Formats: sequence, C-alpha cells, structure tokens
Amino acid sequence: MSRTALRICPLCEATCGLTLTIDGTRVTGARGDRDDVFSRGFICPKGASFGAVDGDPDRLRTPLVRKDGELREATWEEAFDAVAAGLRPVVERHGQNAVGVVLGNPNVHTMAGALYPALLLASLGTRSIFSASTVDQMPKHVSSGLLYGDANAIPVPDLDHTDHLLLIGANPLESNGSLCTAPDFPGKLKALKARGGTLTVIDPRRTRTARLANRHIAIRPGTDALLLAAMAHVLLEEDLAAPGELTEHLQGLDELREAVRDFTPEAVAGACDVDATLIRTLARELAAAPTAAVYGRIGSCTVPHGTLASWLVDVLNILTGNLDRPGGALFPQAATDKTPRPAGPGRGFALGRWHSRVSRHPEAKGELPISALAEEIDTATAEGEPVRALVAIAANPVLSVPDGDRLDKALDSLDFMVSVDPYLNETSRHAHVVLPPPPPSQSAHHDFAFNTLAVRNQVRYNRPAVPLEPGRMPETEILARLILAATGMHGADPAAVDTLVIDQTLGKAVKEPHSPVHGQDPRDLAARLTGETGPERRLDMMLRLGPYGEGFGVRPDGLSLEKLLAHPHGIDLGPLRPRLPQPLKTRSGKVELLPEPIADDLPRLREALRERPDGLVLVGRRHLRSNNSWMHNVPALTGGSNRCTLHIHPKDAERLGVRDGEPVRVKGAGGEVTAPAEVTDGVRRGVVSLPHGWGHDRPGTRMSHASADPGVNVNQLLDGSLLDPLSGNAVLNGVPVEVAALVPAT
Repeated sequence: MSRTALRICPLCEATCGLTLTIDGTRVTGARGDRDDVFSRGFICPKGASFGAVDGDPDRLRTPLVRKDGELREATWEEAFDAVAAGLRPVVERHGQNAVGVVLGNPNVHTMAGALYPALLLASLGTRSIFSASTVDQMPKHVSSGLLYGDANAIPVPDLDHTDHLLLIGANPLESNGSLCTAPDFPGKLKALKARGGTLTVIDPRRTRTARLANRHIAIRPGTDALLLAAMAHVLLEEDLAAPGELTEHLQGLDELREAVRDFTPEAVAGACDVDATLIRTLARELAAAPTAAVYGRIGSCTVPHGTLASWLVDVLNILTGNLDRPGGALFPQAATDKTPRPAGPGRGFALGRWHSRVSRHPEAKGELPISALAEEIDTATAEGEPVRALVAIAANPVLSVPDGDRLDKALDSLDFMVSVDPYLNETSRHAHVVLPPPPPSQSAHHDFAFNTLAVRNQVRYNRPAVPLEPGRMPETEILARLILAATGMHGADPAAVDTLVIDQTLGKAVKEPHSPVHGQDPRDLAARLTGETGPERRLDMMLRLGPYGEGFGVRPDGLSLEKLLAHPHGIDLGPLRPRLPQPLKTRSGKVELLPEPIADDLPRLREALRERPDGLVLVGRRHLRSNNSWMHNVPALTGGSNRCTLHIHPKDAERLGVRDGEPVRVKGAGGEVTAPAEVTDGVRRGVVSLPHGWGHDRPGTRMSHASADPGVNVNQLLDGSLLDPLSGNAVLNGVPVEVAALVPAT
C-alpha cells in the first residue's frame, strides 16, 4: 500500500523539501514539498531521482572485510573487530599522525557526517587530516578566517532583496548554489531581473547562468583576483568607496588603498583579457546600485590566487557598504549555532600551525592539502612516519584529487584502511574494511552545515522515511562505533559517545555567563532532553541552546526538538538580518581588511600582471544532474548533455584539426586522457573544459552503470604540485594543457 513521507533532499546544497511516495519500504517517487518553508515545492532532476539513488542495487548492504586479499561480506561485529585490530597497532607503533583521515563532500549532507567526524579527529589526535575542502572551498574559509576571525563566518548574497548581483566563477543554474544554500536559485535570479535588477556573470564559459545574465564577461581563466583587485582600485581611486555604517567595524582601510594601488584596470586588462573601460564600468555600477552583492564560487577558488580572489569578493562588498546589509551579503544564523557570545575581540584565526611532512605545506583550518595525500603515504622523510593507516569517510579521492594514479598505488601500500562508503568505488576498493551506511530514506536528516549558509533562516528535521532494513546499521552508530574502535574503546556502548558529548556541552554551557542555562545543574538539563536516539537528543540540546532556542524554559516560545517535530514542513525564522559586530572573532574585534598573510601574498598577484598564456588552458564543468562521482551510477542522472566530453571552441578546433565527436588526446603535467571532442562556442577561445568525477574504469569496483560509460578522470591531467599557497587548495582551473586530434582531419 502506497504512502507519503517528507524528506529533505541530501543530494546538493539547495536542501529542497521532498514528498516521497513509498510502496512498502521502496521509494517509488519524489516531488517537491509545496509546504516546505524554504523550498516551496522546487525540485531539480537530482531530487526527482531520489528513489533511484536510494534504491541503487549496487549499494553495499553488509560490511566487507578483506580476507586472503579479497573483500568478503562479514558481520558488523567482525567488521569492527577488524577495524580495532587494524588501527590501534598503527597508532601504538608509529604514533597518532601515522593515521590519516579523509573526509569527503557527502559528510556535510548527513547528520552523521556533521556530528561524529570531529569527535573522531579529536580522539585520534592526528594532524594527518585531509578533506574535499582543499579541492573546493578552502580559500573562502581562509579569507573569512583572516577577515572575520572565524573560518566558517561566510556571508551569503541576499538573493531575494538585492538590486545588483555579480557572480564570478559561479554557475548556480547547474550547481543549485554552493556556499550559498538557496532552493530555486534559478527562480531567484529570474526574480532579480524581473524586479529591474542587474545580473552580471564573469566566467570563461557561457554557462546556463551566463546566458540568463544581463552581461556575460568571458574572462581568461585564473585571473579572477586581478579583475576584482582592479575593481577595488577603481572604487578607492574614484572615491566611490562608501562603507557607511560598516566603517566603525573596519580596520586597515588606508592600508588596503595602498595595497591595490598597482592593480589599475589598464594594468590588469591584458592579463584578464577584459577591457579596462569595462572594468571601470563594473566597479561604478556596483557602487551606484541601491543594494548589491558580489558572489564568487568554485571557479574563483580553484585557481592560483583563490584565497586572494575570495578575500576580494568580500572587500568589494565591504567597500560598497553592502556587507551585513539587507540586499547585500549577510551572515546567516542557524538554529543550531552556539549561543551567540557578546561582541568583542576573539582568538583570531591562524594559518600554518603545523606543516605537511614531505612538501612542508602549511595547515589551513586544521587540514593539510589533500593533493599531498599520496606523498604523505608513499614518501619517507626524517620528519616523522608516513601515513600508514587511513580512515576514509564518504570520500573518493582517487577520482577527486590530482594524480589519482599515484594515490591509487599509494593506497595499496597502506598497512590498514577503512572506508565508510555505500559503494565499492575507485577508493574504497583498497580498503581492508568497508562499512556501508544505509540509503538516505532510512536515515534521519537535519542540515547543520547548510543552514549556516542559507539565504533565509529556517530549520527543518526529518525522521527516517523508511524503517531500517534488517542487517543495516544507522550511519550515526557506524561512526560512533568507529570512534570507539579507533581509540581503544572497542566494544563499549556506542550510545556512550553521544552521552559524553551531551555531558561535556552542557557542562561548558552552564559556566558561560551569556548562556541561557548559566548556573544550572547540567545533569538536570540532560535529563530534560527529548529524542528517540542519541543524535536526536544532541539535536534537541543544540536547538534549545541555540539563538532561537527555548533555553530549557528561559524562552518558552523558543525552539526545541519537540516543537520542530510538530512542524514537519519546517519553521521559518525570517530573512537574514545584520549581525555585526557579533560574528567577529578577530583579535581586534573588527573586520581586518588587510591581514598579514594576504598582504604577503599580493606580490605574487603583481607578478601575474605580466602573464599571458599562449596555449590552451583547462577549466572544469558542472552539470545539473551530477554532484559527486557516485551519481554517475544512477541511470536517470547520466546521459543527454551530462557526458564526459572535451568542450573546445570552433576556432581552436579548426586550428588543431579537431572534429566534433571525434577522440582527442589531452595532456597535462600529471598525465594524459582521451575523450570525445564537443565543439562549441560555449567556451571562449584558448579554453577547453572537461567535467569532474568521471573515470570509472578501474578494476575491482562495483558500480555497474558508471563503469559501462566510464569517461575519463580530468584530475589525472594534474600532478598535484599547483596549489594556492595560503589555503593549500588545488589549482584545478586555468592550468595549461595540450590537445591533439587522434583522427586526422581530411
């Protein structure tokens, strides 16, 4: 008999509300939830394919343990016994840093991934920490840390109210938004134009977003920071900078003026291939708009000056008075944020507190560059032990990191590896133990990370839509047991992990003067928590202690788990509001406009003024029906225009003798691949584009649909040596490549 259930979509950052149709225990359909307080019925092809994703027959259903060189099905008890036996000896013999941890992108899409990995890292005490952030967004975290003292204080554009939006390196009509959680991003951009607003897109490709824009500027890849610096120069040179009410919260405005003095529009025009007059027009229009926001994303992060570009995005918002202003860029306030502390100086943000062992890359936000993972495994130095064991949680770095061939070999050399993954993929096939989480319909869901980036404050929670299948284990329990097995407490009750967190959190809260529970008995508070599981009790605690919480009775109308469960479509908490100076945690208590690491990196940007690449450069590509590599195993999300082809401009194709549909060889510093050419004027001359996440042709995987049309791994063109020095982020865009036709033109 058919029934319906609500579920927040976990397949991209838009977090749209879904109404699932369920027959027995099988999800047979998904449509947008029209009553969802945030998404109001919007749905994209990924959400519509929820049932196919959920029911993928290639999903692992039982743990796998390696015996006699082969991965074989095992019981959960056998799997965790093997984890404890494999990890603890490595720590005891070689030290805590000999255990590496890799966290993949899907962690931020699950409750388990939000609640437990930080506990694992703290328990292990390892500095060998790597994540997808350093092939994606770390520059934005670093620039926010340096500006505001908090790497997670990322302002987002007020899409519903802005008059002028400038997008650089962003394609939200395909991505649905990134570091900006916004269901129906396309609809919001169309509404902006309908109310007379202006949309400008800066991108070397004429993306779907660029085609919607009032103006598209096909910049030369990798020169984003130069263009933004020139715009800042114009604002200051022409006395157009008007921070307004922000001024009292700023430090370093005069120093900033001097720092961008050399980046005139005329100086950067040649490198960017953007006319100087147009650059001045962009800056003047930004300053003249009633409200405006600049938003940069992965295209401006994964370049040689990614942190500088991310910093300059905020600098432009600050100089025009649009930071922390309705219609500009504001700091969201999630329901599970910690109780807001009083405004004032904080501890600040530090870079390079330690370094990687081999290439001496500085840490950023507690992480090392994931591009260095292979060398940290396969290279011995006098600086300590190599990584000998690896914990990979929802991560497939063999495909997502430069030089996957080297990492592929390195993983085979590990003493022990455990993967938490629903698939036997290009990375997890190396593991000694694979722990598969259940499909999303069988898991509870709350968006911890994405609500801190949402364009409207709201809160939603779903209990599992489908009962846990016999033989399955909740992902929250998998990670709790993994923590116990990795830290010498194998066999303890996994509920003890949640109890410990609750006790520690409440014990700290009652000692904080600004907390609503200051001076109370933490044991009494713990006894008042509700929820059917440990994770639910933790969510209840965070809601009660949060900025909208009921404070354990202090604010009777505030949030709690009980109240949230009574509102299955969510609770609207209102539009984004100005919050400064409260979010600032810098040592000065102000927005520090020109932090020392930024100032020290500007000479490198000045050197880029003279660069004029004369060959082809590579950029990535995103598709609406794809997000991570595992989505290529869902037939409904592949095919059509979602193909692994090389986009190349007709003039470049003619010059190189490349014909549409014929194979071409693409060669980079890390290797070469062969892919079909797709001749299109959707890329500017001198630029070619390959999508990410493909290359499903390695033996030993169990992803039948993906391997039938494997595509090629674009990251194999990179050798991993090109990094943004401040953030350690891999340079994935604007890298030189050579292209040659394999079929001679006739």
